[in-house]
Amino acid sequence: MASVPSSFKALKQQAAQLTTRPICAVVHPCDVVALGSALEAAKAGLFTPILVGPQARLEALATEHDFDLSGIQVVNTQHSHASAEQAVRLVLAGQAQLLMKGSLHTDELMHAVVSTEGKGLRTERRLSHVFIMEVPRYSGLLFITDAAININPDLQTKADIVQNAADLHVSLGLGIPRVAVLSAVETVTAKIPSTIEAAALCKMADRGQITQVLIDGPLAMDNAISIEAAQAKGIQSEVAGRAQILIAPDLEAGNMLAKNLTFLSGAEAAGLVLGARVPIILTSRADSAHARLTSCAIAALCAAKQAETQFNSLEAS
Repeated sequence: MASVPSSFKALKQQAAQLTTRPICAVVHPCDVVALGSALEAAKAGLFTPILVGPQARLEALATEHDFDLSGIQVVNTQHSHASAEQAVRLVLAGQAQLLMKGSLHTDELMHAVVSTEGKGLRTERRLSHVFIMEVPRYSGLLFITDAAININPDLQTKADIVQNAADLHVSLGLGIPRVAVLSAVETVTAKIPSTIEAAALCKMADRGQITQVLIDGPLAMDNAISIEAAQAKGIQSEVAGRAQILIAPDLEAGNMLAKNLTFLSGAEAAGLVLGARVPIILTSRADSAHARLTSCAIAALCAAKQAETQFNSLEAS
């Protein structure tokens, strides 16, 4: 039986062992961090990159920083907007199974991804971002969502946020996740609307509207991750004190939580956008090289799982 990947190192090792490398359209990697990250991921065996951007600019950047572009496909575009649109077209044509953000704005990339009239990568699921975090003094990996895409999600959007994160957790071989829906308190009260939505999400899971989860909420942060705090409050739950996925009430709370863990607690944070036709790698210049590579590894594993699911569906039909 394969071991459960409980660290960034294990995830990278697992991705490097994939029998088929996914192809990643790297969108406008026109600075040293973006281009260097894509080439490092390729060198580590995580994916095969297609660089989508102004060819002369990419070649000049490679020469300046001694990067080797030999054998790497470059799709020439004039500017970042065209890079985003061309990368999406590569996915739609089946020529790429991943997207990776380069040095363009996230909004610019996502505009191409969510384009209407069949030109984008929308699915029936709402897009959401998941931070996968390696936190000192916490057992296993911790997912935090959504901290980058949905500003003030309604109930149905939160259901998709939960499902996206749960599906990722399962696809990485981490098993059925324990999901804590966060609020300021652990009791349901009309004075705090997020507590009502948390309770509704739990009932949706009971009714099969959200699957592959053990979910509880509302839970305050302390009794979501601390068994002692949960016991002190008298909370009897499979999730309380041992959460693997934390669902933030809104983007501001999720973003502050993730950055608090990163910059005050020394956590490493990888991240993906899910809910599109392919996983989308969003990295930041503030990310460590270790975290950026882990984002690529997680995306590669996710793409491999999608390909396996599609193949099994074709075989069954």
